[in-house]
Amino acid sequence: MSMVNDTLYAMPRFRQSGDAALTVEVGNGIDADVNARVVDLDHALTRRALPGIVEIVPTYRTLLVCFDPTLLSRRDIEAEIMALWPPRPPEGQVRRRWTVPVAYGGDNGMDLDWLAQRLDTTTDEIVARHSAAEYRVYMIGFIPGFAYLGGLDPALHVDRRPEPRLVTPPCSVSVGGQQAAVAPPLAAPSGWHMLGRTPVRSYDPRRTHEPFLFRAGDLLRFHPIGAAEFAALARAAETGAIIAGKEEF
Repeated sequence: MSMVNDTLYAMPRFRQSGDAALTVEVGNGIDADVNARVVDLDHALTRRALPGIVEIVPTYRTLLVCFDPTLLSRRDIEAEIMALWPPRPPEGQVRRRWTVPVAYGGDNGMDLDWLAQRLDTTTDEIVARHSAAEYRVYMIGFIPGFAYLGGLDPALHVDRRPEPRLVTPPCSVSVGGQQAAVAPPLAAPSGWHMLGRTPVRSYDPRRTHEPFLFRAGDLLRFHPIGAAEFAALARAAETGAIIAGKEEF
C-alpha cells in the first residue's frame, strides 16, 4: 500500500496575483501535510530575508508572497522558492499547543441546542466531542485573528447556515462544514454555528509584543468553563493578559 500523500504536489505551482504578489500552491485540500509544507516554506522564505518582500501570508494550501516589483520580479521569487524546494522544518523548531477556555451554550453559544437537535444528540455530547479533539491552526484570515481550524470530529460536521448572520458575538467559537474556528474580539458576520465563546483574545493590538496570538501550524484544544470563570478570565484578558494555556515542544 502506497504511503504517498497525493494531495501534496511534487513541485510548487505558481499563480500571478496582480503585479505585486505571487501565489504558491503546494497541494490541494484541507490536509495537515499540505499545510505543514506551506508553513515550512513560509519559515524558509522568511529566513532568507530577501529585500523587496513585503509580506508572506500562509493559507490552507498556498503561500501568498507580496513584493515590491521595483526590487524583485516574479521570476526572482520563483527561482528562490525552487532553490528552497522541498522546504524542511527549521532545525530546533519549537511548536506550540494552546488550551483555550470556552463557555458553551446559552447566550454564549446560540446554536448549541439547534446543533444537538440537528445531529440527534445531546448538548453534553457535542461539548465533549468538540473539547476532546486536537485542532491544527491552518490559517489566520477573514478578520484580524480569526483562526481557521482543522481536526473537527466528523460527528460534528454540518453544513454552514443557509443565510449568514450579519453580526455574531466577539470571541465566538464555532463550527462549519469540516472546520472549527475561534473568532477575535470583534463582532462580525458569519455563517458558522456558534457553540460558545472564549475569553481569550486571539487579536489584541494593545499586546504590542504579540498582537496575534495564534499562527498557522499551532495546535489547539478547547477546555469547557462555567460563567463565573468566563467572567473572571475576560476581566484579566481586558488588561492585556494572555489567558490561554501554552505548551511549547
